[in-house]
Amino acid sequence: MSDTSAPANHTPGAGKAPILDIAALASVDDVTNALASHQYIADRGLATAIFLALKRHKPLLLEGEPGVGKTEVARTLADILGARLIRLQCYEGIDQATAVYEWNYARQLLYIRMLEAEGQADGQRAPQAPTTPGAHDESARALERTARIRDVFGPDFLIRRPLLEALDAPDGRAPVLLIDELDRSDTEFEAYLLELLSDYQITIPEIGVMRAEQPPIVVMTSNRTRDIHDALRRRCLYYWIEYPTLEKEYTIVRARAPEAPDTLARQVVGFAQAVRGEDLFKAPGVAETLDWLTSLVTLGQTELTEQATRDSLGALLKYQDDVQKVTTSSLLNRLLEKARHTMLHG
Repeated sequence: MSDTSAPANHTPGAGKAPILDIAALASVDDVTNALASHQYIADRGLATAIFLALKRHKPLLLEGEPGVGKTEVARTLADILGARLIRLQCYEGIDQATAVYEWNYARQLLYIRMLEAEGQADGQRAPQAPTTPGAHDESARALERTARIRDVFGPDFLIRRPLLEALDAPDGRAPVLLIDELDRSDTEFEAYLLELLSDYQITIPEIGVMRAEQPPIVVMTSNRTRDIHDALRRRCLYYWIEYPTLEKEYTIVRARAPEAPDTLARQVVGFAQAVRGEDLFKAPGVAETLDWLTSLVTLGQTELTEQATRDSLGALLKYQDDVQKVTTSSLLNRLLEKARHTMLHG
């Protein structure tokens, strides 16, 4: 389970777990079991929030520290339901043209020039008396060209960006729309989302209202680097994903990295839990725990040693100040001692 990047459009591959319909997820326990079948270990609170979002067609806003599994919720739901995953990665300055739609100006220009060429060809024909049938045909063609010019601001000339694309369900399955790291965007961008989150529709002035055939399953994530406006929060179900407990994190890494030796997995989890208690600039998330464990397996480690920890700590900690602090002899030895004596219950 990680908060890692995903392709903008993700089609789930064929896995061992069966594809389910939303109707098959009839209880919170069904959601928990479906997530677990795809190696996502969720507590009951998160499973309840997902269940309600699916059944009530409500957007789900997930907040928490980076690396606790917010993004992975959307990816796992797409795999469970056999749905497209449409991802919008937010950033400072994101706007309507990137997130919603823009006009295909090059195609519009070519279309207009084609119509102009047709008009010039008609004008070069020999003039005919106003009462002849040919004159009426030419007038009709002129009116048709005028109407076709208006078509340049029609659906055929739209470039659909993720939010507009999420309104389509060509295969009959509602897509999963992931609006990732919403807190990275400007507060003004949230206004673009309100109509979509309330009514699952988008208004385009030149066309009108475009509504979803089937409401998309909307998952939004935030690392809480800034506050999300109340107007958006009111339209969503909300859940805060905490750092996992010792037992839960061990269950996660065993599900995600079954090839790792059990002793090493226990020690890595114990070390990660202990290091989060230190005064670091950025505490590691579950994603970093998994990355470190798989790195140690790649190095051929079967247990956590001081040298292996020093060599590979960059997979767990991402800031030099944190690495320097942890690798001081006294602190590193204390953390390793805690890791080696980790006692997992159940």
